[in-house]
Amino acid sequence: MGGRMTRQRRAVMRALAGCQDFVSAQELYALLVAGDHAIGLTTVYRVLRELEADGGVDVVRDERSAAGANGGTSRARRATGEGGRLYRLRPADGHRHYLMCRDCGRSRPVDSEVVEEWAGRIAADTGFAAVEHTVELTGVCADCLPRTDGCRPSGDEGEAPPCHWDRAPDPRGRVRSCAS
Repeated sequence: MGGRMTRQRRAVMRALAGCQDFVSAQELYALLVAGDHAIGLTTVYRVLRELEADGGVDVVRDERSAAGANGGTSRARRATGEGGRLYRLRPADGHRHYLMCRDCGRSRPVDSEVVEEWAGRIAADTGFAAVEHTVELTGVCADCLPRTDGCRPSGDEGEAPPCHWDRAPDPRGRVRSCAS
């Protein structure tokens, strides 16, 4: 990854590494401030833009509506509102595609070799160069599906838990912090 390794960049990367799922810039900022890092929200956005340009983060859009899949308020409603960008540290093995829960925000990488091959084929067939693509898959995870017995299924055995967001003391109750 390019870019100068500043104190702020290191702090943002550490905070991103501590979360299993995608997070907004505002959530990341709240994590950093809660961890006593002297950093501004503008700096967080700048570092995230640099990391994106360097291929250091995967980015998805947060287009979930205020109502979750269960008809109530989404537990994963981001402080940015609809259309915000969510970030996740990119794994060492490179670019991935994810399936994201529209209710809780949990994400899982999916096998996307066929998408990569298709994008390469389109580029070759059309003569375009430097072709980029965006594939976003969303659904409702098993834990968020409504159950008639009032129970929710548990996650897969041995699976790393997602980054759970708990409300931090904010007058508007919108800023969250990572509890895992």
